[in-house]
Amino acid sequence: MSDGLPPYPPIDPTTFDLIVIGTGLPESLIAAAASAAGKTVVHLDPNPFYGSHFSSLSLPELTSFLNTHSTPPPNPAPPFPSLAARPLYSDVEISDFAPELLRSHSREFNLDLSGPRALFCADKSIDLLLKSGASQYLEFKSVEASFVGDGDGNLWSVPDSRAAIFKDKSLSLREKNQLMRFFKLVQRHLSYKEKKDNGGGGEEEEEEEEEDENARVSEEDLEMPFFEFLTKMRLPDKIKSIILYAIAMADYDQENTEVCKDLLRTREGIDRLALYQSSMGRFKNAAGALIYPIYGQGELPQAFCRRAAVKGCIYVLRMPVISLLTDESNGSYKGVRLASGQDIFSPKLVVDPSFVVLSVETSPLDPMHEQFRCLTVRDVKGKVARGICITRRSLKPDVSNVLVIYPPRSLYPEQMTSVRALQISSKLAVCPEGMFVLYLSTVCDNIDQGKRSLKAAINALVTLPDSESPENSSKIQSGIGEEAEPTLLWSGLYIQELTMASLSS
Repeated sequence: MSDGLPPYPPIDPTTFDLIVIGTGLPESLIAAAASAAGKTVVHLDPNPFYGSHFSSLSLPELTSFLNTHSTPPPNPAPPFPSLAARPLYSDVEISDFAPELLRSHSREFNLDLSGPRALFCADKSIDLLLKSGASQYLEFKSVEASFVGDGDGNLWSVPDSRAAIFKDKSLSLREKNQLMRFFKLVQRHLSYKEKKDNGGGGEEEEEEEEEDENARVSEEDLEMPFFEFLTKMRLPDKIKSIILYAIAMADYDQENTEVCKDLLRTREGIDRLALYQSSMGRFKNAAGALIYPIYGQGELPQAFCRRAAVKGCIYVLRMPVISLLTDESNGSYKGVRLASGQDIFSPKLVVDPSFVVLSVETSPLDPMHEQFRCLTVRDVKGKVARGICITRRSLKPDVSNVLVIYPPRSLYPEQMTSVRALQISSKLAVCPEGMFVLYLSTVCDNIDQGKRSLKAAINALVTLPDSESPENSSKIQSGIGEEAEPTLLWSGLYIQELTMASLSS
């Protein structure tokens, strides 16, 4: 076998109902569903690990993967349809302030490549994990607290429950009452909606509605921008910001409609509030609305892969697919050729969107052109600027797993999108004890915009090492010292391209 790959015994059988290439979360879900439905499936991945771009990697593996997948593959223009990995990452920027310390612990990290995947307790994905049985292969822990921050390093608790509202010392009595009234209105609206969806109604209920016109949000209000509805409710700017960006999780500046690419309507905003509120208290061991998988997001695709394997799916890692096979008579897809030289066949193919077909010269009228068109054209959904920081000391001394949201314009006036920072501790087996992993992300239009937002958030959250001080550098390397604030040991910043593609035949 070429490329230094270990020898593999032939795959038997050679014909399947479905071939899946790439073990990312979407592909693993499909493989598990198809296997559960009684279909024969073979699941392939050129990587030596599960998860593809949804994996959790050690520190050396992460650096290597980012650098490898930020370089375009050579294009030899073969005479047959050939698959190659398309680079999803660019502008990788690695800074190591404690190389000796981190080298000794490098294999103790499980760092999310394109994550992290913190999930709402009431999210449909959690329901799917429970229904499919994949939940038995992984375990979650709670994200204990959420905060809203600013460029001066201030962090305010997100009052996401009645008890939290009354305990919050940063809110005035008037603000607490306003927030409580708003949440009560939302709850009444959701209760009315649930009754209606369940076939409720009748003369008595209609009379009750007439007596209380405020029992629900009007259709007119549901269609207006959510920001305008919150303003209509006379909520102060601080409360509006918390609701929009820390609870409804809006990405873009909702107040600036000229630049907002995803304007939330009240209907969608209330649905997001409902998801948040229904997540609170769903599980006894979850203190907040969000949970995160132990050992990192890479456990999610692996859980579905294990479920698929139980149902008979065959898994082969370290196995690149070098070409797609076509029927000579009509040019239609019929299977794949592996790096081992073996051909396997199937009527259906699912491919990780990061793969593309290298140049295949066909006429637009040729059947082969239509078969592989969607593997050569990518629907680019935008860019995400991502940052991974390894720090010493928690952002908050009394909590380990924390979400911090920086609303638009909270870090600097030109900030157009929210920045989210999720701190995960060694309690979730993602880093050595005494260290923390801080994931930052923000959607962006360009590289400069995204990295500026990430760096502003990092500067607000952690202390950057003084490279000019030999004494300080020595303390960082040895891992000693009692820093008052979290100190940055390592950081990796990069831009990820969001793409979507599929092949159906």
